[in-house]
Amino acid sequence: MSFEKNKPSEEERRTEKRPPRDDLVFGRNAVREALAADRPADTLLVQRGARTGAVLPLIAACRERGVPVKEADEKKLDFMCGHANHQGVVLITAAHTYATVEEILAAAAEKNEPPFLVLCDALEDPHNLGAIIRSAEAGGAHGVVIPERRSVSLSGIVGKTSAGALEYLPVARVKNLTAAIRELQKKGIWVYAADMDGTDYRTASLDGPIALVIGAEGKGVSRLVKETCDGCLRIPMKGKINSLNASVAAALLIFSVSSARDRK
Repeated sequence: MSFEKNKPSEEERRTEKRPPRDDLVFGRNAVREALAADRPADTLLVQRGARTGAVLPLIAACRERGVPVKEADEKKLDFMCGHANHQGVVLITAAHTYATVEEILAAAAEKNEPPFLVLCDALEDPHNLGAIIRSAEAGGAHGVVIPERRSVSLSGIVGKTSAGALEYLPVARVKNLTAAIRELQKKGIWVYAADMDGTDYRTASLDGPIALVIGAEGKGVSRLVKETCDGCLRIPMKGKINSLNASVAAALLIFSVSSARDRK
């Protein structure tokens, strides 16, 4: 006889009551007040078919602030909110307010230093993003840039994993990473993607205006982003494993840039 407890079905998991996530504000009045108080916001989730009436001003307020608005199924919102009455709107708050790329470049100019940015291409693991932010701050980068879509954002896990670095290093969110790279190139910043088919990073000149692009876990830097970059940097591998965790690769390249700047 087996005494193993049966695993809950998919339906049971969806209907299971649990406390709401602590990074959520839900209900029309609560969301309106959170936006009015300028609370850092990551994304507004709107129930499919609920873009009417009192929800429309909330959508307009988010778009004015650059907060992405996405549709979601009612069951997903119910599950996220612990089956509380969300009235079709859920605001996912951010661990910190987003900066702009222009603000990051201005911070570099204020320090009279050549810009140094770290761009993350569609990272999915919040622990990796938090670790990259921590390494970027410790290595002297002026800021981190993430895309608005298909990327982990500044959740509480990211803030915790950054070990406080998020309070000191600006993070910008852009609609299109490829377009952002082109704008950086126009400003004289060399953009290099971390890629196993690139040039050995130890032979590259890393002491000038630079932006490093770190790709997604398992997928690497996307084709279009890679083609837009000025070049690729490879980290030579001597073991049987041919790749590194995204945050580990980022840390190695970040401190290589930091060392090159110190030598100069």
